[in-house]
Amino acid sequence: MSGVEHIVVSPEDGGQRLDRWLKRRYQFVGQARIEKMCRKGELRIDRSRCKAASRIEAGQVIRIPPMPQESGLDRPSGHRLISPDDTKMIQAAVIYKDNHLIVLNKPAGLPTQGGSKQKRHVDGMSEALRFGNEEKPKLVHRLDKDTSGVLVMARTRKVAQALTEAFRHRETRKIYWAAVAGVPSPKMGTVKYALRKAPGRGSRGEGEKMQCIHPRDLAQFDDAKRATTDYAVINQLAKRAAWVALSPITGRTHQLRVHMAEIGHPIIGDGKYGGSGQENLGDGWGAQLGGDISRKLHLHARYISFQHPATRKIVSFTADLPRHMSETWSTFQWSFKDVSDDPFEAV
Repeated sequence: MSGVEHIVVSPEDGGQRLDRWLKRRYQFVGQARIEKMCRKGELRIDRSRCKAASRIEAGQVIRIPPMPQESGLDRPSGHRLISPDDTKMIQAAVIYKDNHLIVLNKPAGLPTQGGSKQKRHVDGMSEALRFGNEEKPKLVHRLDKDTSGVLVMARTRKVAQALTEAFRHRETRKIYWAAVAGVPSPKMGTVKYALRKAPGRGSRGEGEKMQCIHPRDLAQFDDAKRATTDYAVINQLAKRAAWVALSPITGRTHQLRVHMAEIGHPIIGDGKYGGSGQENLGDGWGAQLGGDISRKLHLHARYISFQHPATRKIVSFTADLPRHMSETWSTFQWSFKDVSDDPFEAV
């Protein structure tokens, strides 16, 4: 039998049902087993008994009981022995480490957590990031699979709770860099469309997407959540593309991607929200530019700052661009020189 796990709910996971959250982490766990664990008091939220339908909130601690090894339920989906290549890759992604934190530059294409179709992810590779600690590091926030950049992990449960609280109460500062189709006008602004999940196709909801709701229509949708994004244009290529800094004031699923597409300037490479067409005549629409420009998503978590949970000092970290974005920047002759980590503070 494996040991009891205590997992801190990340801000992105808050607000969902316990059983749905658990099924995403544990590939083979069934509804009947979850309900049985709840009835027996083995599965708990903040040490209290719960139901399978209980809603979990960011910062709460979920107690997950030991699970039989022979059933394959003793570990989250994708957790297994880590290959030497994956160990080398994830350790090379570390840009900062102390006794409390590990900060990664997450590669594009690598999921943060596992799912029904994700067997290889950061959470599953966390065993390779112990560096002598008894506990493996814990995720305190997430990045989309195709988004690269700064990802913070906590090396103890206490630090994980503190950081999760900081993320939930917006006591962190995040700046993303993106290349978008067209040039937003004005060159600095705020997008305030609320977001809700739009139903997908098929019995399992395939193709589910986030949908923008105008603030004036918010009362019509019980499931819509307010979302706010600041943006600033840093450089541009005529009227065809722009380098923008994005600061998510809230942290909704796909928020930056949906907001930029909604104002007519989808992020380059975003086939989900920006369409797959390559033709872009400068009007802002069309997430593929063609030619030598990569079709991968051009969204990168460039910078983060927050109060260190142990020293109480403000710390900040930056992550280098992934190769496909660096090549695009080079092609467009966009220079990093004199670009502030936080362009919103520079004005």
